[in-house]
Parts: sequence; structure tokens; C-alpha cells
Amino acid sequence: MALKAAVLVFPGSNCDRDCKTAVETTVGGKVEMVWHEESTLPSGLDLIVIPGGFSYGDYLRCGAMASLSPVMQAVKAEAERGVSVLGICNGFQILCEAGMLPGALLRNAALKYVCKPIELKIENRNTRFTNAYGNAQTVWMTQGNGDGNFFAEPDVLKDIEDNNQVVFRYVENPNGSVNDIAGIINKQGNVLGMMPHPDRAFEDALGSSDGAPLFQSLVNALQTA
Repeated sequence: MALKAAVLVFPGSNCDRDCKTAVETTVGGKVEMVWHEESTLPSGLDLIVIPGGFSYGDYLRCGAMASLSPVMQAVKAEAERGVSVLGICNGFQILCEAGMLPGALLRNAALKYVCKPIELKIENRNTRFTNAYGNAQTVWMTQGNGDGNFFAEPDVLKDIEDNNQVVFRYVENPNGSVNDIAGIINKQGNVLGMMPHPDRAFEDALGSSDGAPLFQSLVNALQTA
């Protein structure tokens, strides 16, 4: 089955076309681009992608202004219905600022922008985003951020760990993220935020195809629902 997806576009998004191409290439999905000022989303969506970039120039805090855009109310409503939401890099920041995921993304510990291939441990393969990874223990994707340092207060962090919400961890932590966390899901399991880019690692020509199973997992989940 073809995945029906929407990719949000904010002022300063720069990975929106990458996400569109990744969905189309990996699963033959039908993708619509949705401008942030829209108050509604296309009907019948299977996936909403909040892409990387520098929404609103990262003013105030990364993702803070974008989290208040009109389209985010529609995203929250769709997430409450169980629609899958994937936030990548700046999208992860937006999800945290919008209260859709716990924690926050702080400035990288070394105060430097990190842009390089990153090895990730698959911490939870029993999610709608990771079921197609099979027995793979680690994967490679691309990291590109200056504010990717995941932080949560001790009680929140314990809750995340106890509920098995950590999906990806860094093998070698590039930014100081607590517990090496690279990606988490919400308690309902339908909202994933991650700093590494599956949209930059979905075919061998990009240096890694390890991002492709993430999108294939979503199709698997729909077929077995």
C-alpha cells in the first residue's frame, strides 16, 4: 500500500524536499507539502513529517516559534487520533516545544555545530517506526545540528526510560545528550522525534540506506493494523 503523507514547511525549513523524496523513493508514498500557516491538513493521512532546518531562523529557541504555527494545532489533533508523526532534527525540537514529546534540545555540549555520519543503536525495534530493521543492532544516518543535546529532568528521564520510549541511542555521543538519547517516541507510540536524518540516508548513493527501513516500518504497521 502507498503511504499518504504530509510534509510541513516553515520559513527556514531546508529538509522538506529531502523528506518528500525519501517517502516517495522508499515506499512510493503520496506526499503533499503543507505551508505552516494552514490550519488544516489533507484528509486520510498516514504520516506527518516535520522536517529539519532552521524554522524562523531559530529565534528565541530552536522550534519555539514554529511550535505556535497554526498548522501545529492540526498536527496535535491528528496525533491524538493516532496518525504517525515524525519530527527530524528541527522537527524534534518543534515536537518538544509543542509539548508533544517530553524533554528539550539544548545547545551542543561542545558549543559547535555537528555534521557527520552517526552510528545509532536501535534501542526499541518494536515500534511502528522500527519494525522493519529486523535483527540490525546499529544503523548509520547523518547528523546536522547545533542544538541536538537532549535533556530531561531526572523524573521525566526515568519515565522515558521506564516506558521504553527511547528508540535510538548514539554509539558515540556527539552532542552531550543525556543517556546518549538520539530519538524518542511518545507514550502512545505514534510520535517519534529524532536528531539524526533518515531523510539523508535512504539509499546507498547517499552513503547509507539505513533510513529506508524507518519508512518501510510505517507501511508494515499499517498493513498489520
